[in-house]
Amino acid sequence: MNTNAASATDSILVACPQCHSVVRTPSDRVGEHPKCPKCKAQLLDGHVVALDAASFVTHTSKGSLPVLVDFWAAWCGPCKMMAPVLDQTAQRRATKLQIGKVNTDEQQELAGRFNIRSIPTLILFQGGRELARHSGAVDASTLSRWLDGVLPR
Repeated sequence: MNTNAASATDSILVACPQCHSVVRTPSDRVGEHPKCPKCKAQLLDGHVVALDAASFVTHTSKGSLPVLVDFWAAWCGPCKMMAPVLDQTAQRRATKLQIGKVNTDEQQELAGRFNIRSIPTLILFQGGRELARHSGAVDASTLSRWLDGVLPR
């Protein structure tokens, strides 16, 4: 048996929240706080990651985990209300889901590419594809139910 093939299927790719490198991590060790070999940051740290155009592609297309992206703006009241909900969700689902934020004022090209017409808008990505979208602020339990309904099993 080829052990390299077995280890490749038993691992996931994780985009580092600090340097945005893609790191192969053994699936059975994701709960052990793996670190990025390049910058030494904790990979699955349970924090929301600020994304720009380059890091957006890395996180949504190159990692194995689904990525929930919050399209928001600093002046938006409902967006501010969503921040603690997203922080809580990032902590609770740290080993199963990454959460990123795209400031639509600073990343207008990304907002245009995804036809963002209202904020906050949440888009769930996996493998570079949009899986689901939700516009408007929600509480933690509503977000959790929505994620449970749209995440691949």
